[in-house]
Amino acid sequence: MTRAHASEPLRANRHLEFKSGGYAYEIRTEDSQSVYRVSDGDATLSAPLAWAFGVGKVGQSFLFAQDGSFHEARVSYYDGIRALDFTPARAAAPRTIGEAAARTVGAAEVRRCFACHATAPSADGVFNPDAATPGVTCEACHGPGRAHVEAMRDRRTGDGRAAILNPAKLEPVDIVDFCGACHATFWDVKLADEKGIAALRSQPYRLLSSTCWNGGDRRLTCVTCHNPHVPLVRDAAAYDARCLGCHAARGAAADAAHTAPACTVAAGGCVTCHMPKYEVPEMHHAFTDHLIRVVRSR
Repeated sequence: MTRAHASEPLRANRHLEFKSGGYAYEIRTEDSQSVYRVSDGDATLSAPLAWAFGVGKVGQSFLFAQDGSFHEARVSYYDGIRALDFTPARAAAPRTIGEAAARTVGAAEVRRCFACHATAPSADGVFNPDAATPGVTCEACHGPGRAHVEAMRDRRTGDGRAAILNPAKLEPVDIVDFCGACHATFWDVKLADEKGIAALRSQPYRLLSSTCWNGGDRRLTCVTCHNPHVPLVRDAAAYDARCLGCHAARGAAADAAHTAPACTVAAGGCVTCHMPKYEVPEMHHAFTDHLIRVVRSR
């Protein structure tokens, strides 16, 4: 998350336009602000965008404040087309120019948005997004860090380690749920009755639905494959070593207690076959399905 006028996609594309159903959408970005405008040919609504959500590698959605509430712009930026298109699930035909411009976001949803995309938007139970640190920084996952830093500076290593949360030390199912707090847990998807692409986008849910998932097996959690302290690795072959940590390499004997049978098809690129990508048309991007399996062709 970042201030809208500091958004890299908006600064790289200072004038964005989109038209649909008789409505014209526009975002113009200057050094100090990004202004969102919607027109139906007769009336025009405009507002300075406040926040951009998303790094921009897939896309960004935008919030603006008006009349004491936050509103979500009906269009988002998508890197796959380098242009605007409807915000996911917001393509329904509007009845008014107000509906065409945005939807009002409820207080509970706003808190959750900021909780996942910013650090410390609430303090002592008081929600204050303007005081938040934009983006996911150390304390977003590890909790308040002042006591930890002070102890480590004083070389009180034991006190320092005790003063900070290390999610990697949680039980396996709790690690996946910890990541799922923002990426959607198994029960988030179940209770929302999400299916198809909507469910596929929840990596924790799909991982826990895999045949090889075992709640007591520390070898298969989110952090087994992903280091949250570095950018996402997009080279599929780079994950082979992780896969082979549990699965026998080609020609190796399978240890029934610790490994699965060897792959008889390919020597590399495990995730290409067993975690295929699926295109999400409304987001102009292909997402990796984290349901680990043998994909059967029809």
